[in-house]
Amino acid sequence: MPQARAALGRPPARGRSPPNRIRVGDLRSGVQVRGCSAGPGAKLRCWRGRGRLFRVPRALAETVALLLLGVTLAFAVIRPRGLPEAVMAVPAALGVVAFGILPLRAALDELASLGPTIGFLAAVLLLGELCEREGLFAAAGQRMASASKGRPVALLGLVFGVGAAVTAVLSLDATVVLLTPVVFACAVRLRLRPKPQVYACTHLANSASLLLPVSNLTNLLAFRASGLTFARFATTMALPWLAAIGVEWLVLRRFFTSDLVGRGEVVAEPEPGGAPRYAIVVLALTLLGFGLASLVHVDPAVVAALGALALAVPALGGRRVRPADLGRAVGLPFLAFVAALGVVVRAVSQAGLGPLVDRLLPAGTSLWSLLAVAVVAAVLANLTNNLPAILLLLPAAAAGGPPTVLASLVGVNIGPNLTYVGSLATLLWRRVLRERHAEPAVAEFLRLGALTVPAALLATTVALWIMLRALP
Repeated sequence: MPQARAALGRPPARGRSPPNRIRVGDLRSGVQVRGCSAGPGAKLRCWRGRGRLFRVPRALAETVALLLLGVTLAFAVIRPRGLPEAVMAVPAALGVVAFGILPLRAALDELASLGPTIGFLAAVLLLGELCEREGLFAAAGQRMASASKGRPVALLGLVFGVGAAVTAVLSLDATVVLLTPVVFACAVRLRLRPKPQVYACTHLANSASLLLPVSNLTNLLAFRASGLTFARFATTMALPWLAAIGVEWLVLRRFFTSDLVGRGEVVAEPEPGGAPRYAIVVLALTLLGFGLASLVHVDPAVVAALGALALAVPALGGRRVRPADLGRAVGLPFLAFVAALGVVVRAVSQAGLGPLVDRLLPAGTSLWSLLAVAVVAAVLANLTNNLPAILLLLPAAAAGGPPTVLASLVGVNIGPNLTYVGSLATLLWRRVLRERHAEPAVAEFLRLGALTVPAALLATTVALWIMLRALP
């Protein structure tokens, strides 16, 4: 309905290639700023910085920027000798500035715009680690083991419920890093084949991360670009989230039919009071705080930090954690990787890829337009990884309004289930299983992705289209 589209802030139809690009930091306000644009000649017109005009040959700038992005992503996927992703990403970011591909002022502007998102990510990572230290995941594993009564299908259903909740509230990283080992140990303890359950963890880490802005780093970026409130974002994405989970259940249940047979051991019910109630209460209050914070214009990072602080203080006082443990949980190298990657992607966009992405994304909020946006986003996520994909898509998607931003999010969150390189979380999941000598075959992973991703993209985008028209 026209009222629904107006409420979501749909702007007028955009042109094919606007001369001024939109910076990620200005997406929420909808302000167009002077960035870089490809002119008709062989040069690239870039920022004016302190009275100086940088002129870089377009072909060379685009080639070098793409090369640096490719090397950065390849290093993040392989991680030779276990080195942090930032070891390559930071020099690459410095390189795009040193080579004149991206002016220093533009690089600093990108870092400033990503600052609140990175701070939020640090708080959420710390929150997840402290929940694990409080025994939340171990308690969930114990409950799943006893409630399943040794039945593999029942255990898979419980994993779906817990995995979807953990992903939505604590982010997909908590699901792959903290929940997957618990699920694997739970299946082994029950003498069941763990493959269906652990595959559910990685697929839900991506597909079930649509619900809340805190569920995925891509969500955080899209949330800030959309201009929606926390509650509006969650309400709009609730039905798409359920649709994605439903498709995953139907396909995994069918795909692993031969592994979901027989009956394992029965585990006794856990003793009453075993669940970490304090951690659960803190999580519930933090989630409530996210919704209230957007109404009073308080950054969600503040709420996440308060939740992490509420768990950290008693944990430090009880000597269950050390300050060094908290420092490792924040993941400073990973945060540096995210910041540096943002700079490199900004350079790639300004060197010529940005206008191309803008032309690929259709305007409008029809079902076919949203499907096209989701498909483009999914393909780009599997070519470049979902994080640089959303960074490349957001300037053009934000020009199309919240519907286009949310459709892009559907693509970059569901699409990575197709290949290993689509999401860093999937690579972490594979590493967790490799450490337990249970790494799945690549062919099997690809076959399952080929079945789930197209169906989930279609069902989720249709659900998004329905919500956009149903909400006032």
